[in-house]
Parts: sequence; structure tokens; C-alpha cells
Amino acid sequence: MFELEGVSKRFGESWALHPLALRIPPGRTTVLLGPSGCGKSTLLRLMNGLLRPDSGRVLFRGQPLRDEELLALRQRIGYALQGGGLFPHLTAGDNVTLMARHLKWAPERLRARLHELIELTRFPAEGLERYPSQLSGGQRQRVSLMRALLLDPDVLLLDEPLGALDPMIRYELQGDLRDIFARLGKTVVLVTHDLGEGAFLGDHVVLLREGRIVQQGPLSELERAPADPFVTRFFQAQRLPFETPRT
Repeated sequence: MFELEGVSKRFGESWALHPLALRIPPGRTTVLLGPSGCGKSTLLRLMNGLLRPDSGRVLFRGQPLRDEELLALRQRIGYALQGGGLFPHLTAGDNVTLMARHLKWAPERLRARLHELIELTRFPAEGLERYPSQLSGGQRQRVSLMRALLLDPDVLLLDEPLGALDPMIRYELQGDLRDIFARLGKTVVLVTHDLGEGAFLGDHVVLLREGRIVQQGPLSELERAPADPFVTRFFQAQRLPFETPRT
């Protein structure tokens, strides 16, 4: 679905991503995993053209991203952010349907698609009339997901979609997301720093550190055969709060 060839990105004198190569296979959930500041979100924004690489190139379905094609391309890529990224002056329903109304979808088509998404995400229909400030954190994320899915995109890019939620809501939404991914069979790229979330939702893990790919593959392979001491430390740090204290 995506292929990155020698892609790098700098902000001033700081490297966000050192030159790297990465392939995102279709129909699977790829998890970009790693600590804060490792380049996960930058990588995601390069995939949808919100950022342009300083070197190398990004290909989508075998074709390089071109500036003149980005608007059309983004209609094939759903994108959801931590906290929802909703427009506060629009109702939930208007947030979800914004792009379809811009594209002048027929009202009956829009109503049918909205009904499908409400059923898929288990969002209460009466909540569509509320503004983001009147919704819970979990409801805002469901609205964000509906907006990302509205145009039935080829791929979903999700940037820490559950990062700001309390543990109970996060647990519920993780289950819902996994069911949605399985039901739709779409290509998904998910950014998280949470090892358990990556293991629960992902088929393939890409572990990053300081703008470089340290190791990638099934999570079980990273645990069984770590390619770098950082991999082991990352696993240990994520498990530490749940270990029984030594006496």
C-alpha cells in the first residue's frame, strides 16, 4: 500500500527521521511503536502528504506522492488523531459529513452512509446533534473514526487515537477497533507507544527509536529474538508496572 524509499525528515537541525526504508502491506494492521519523539507521527504525516520528505520518496500503490494529486489522494486515506481533531464549532454529524458535503453527495447517499457508520462504531445517533465539547472522550474518538471512514478510504492512518482516554474507555475502544479492522479488512497504520495496544491491534510491528527503525516483524518475533538491546529494554519498561515487587 505504501513504500518509503530512503525517506528522511529534519526540522531545523534536528533529525525527526533518518533515511529509512519501509513497506506497508495491504489488508493488514501495521503498528508504529516506540517512545515519544521517535518519529512515529512524522512517519504517518509523510504517508498522507501533510509533510514532504527531505530525501527519498513516498509511494502509494506504487505511485510517488505528487503535490498536484494530494487532495484527491487524501480522499482515499482516512486520518484520525488523538483527541479526535474535531472542529469545535460543528456538531458531531457535521464533523463526520464535512467532506462528503464538500463533494456534493446526494442527501440519501449521505444518510445511508451515516447510518452504516453509526452501526459500525456503536455511536448513539442522538449524539450527532451535539458539539464536541458536549461529548465524552470516547464519543469524540468514535466521531473521528466515522469521519475518517466516511469516504470508504483504501487505508486508515490513526495517530495515537486512544492515547488521551481513561483506561476503561480505552479498553472498550480497543476491542471495538479490533472488531472494525477485522470486519472492514482495510489497510491500517496505527501509531502508539503502548506495547499492549500494539500487540492487541497489530499484525506487524515497526519499532522506532530516535528516528530510526530498530526492528520490525510480528511482536512475538521481536520478543523472542530482539535485534538490539533497546528492544529488550522497551519490553521490560512496558511490563514493569505489572510485575510483582521483589522482596
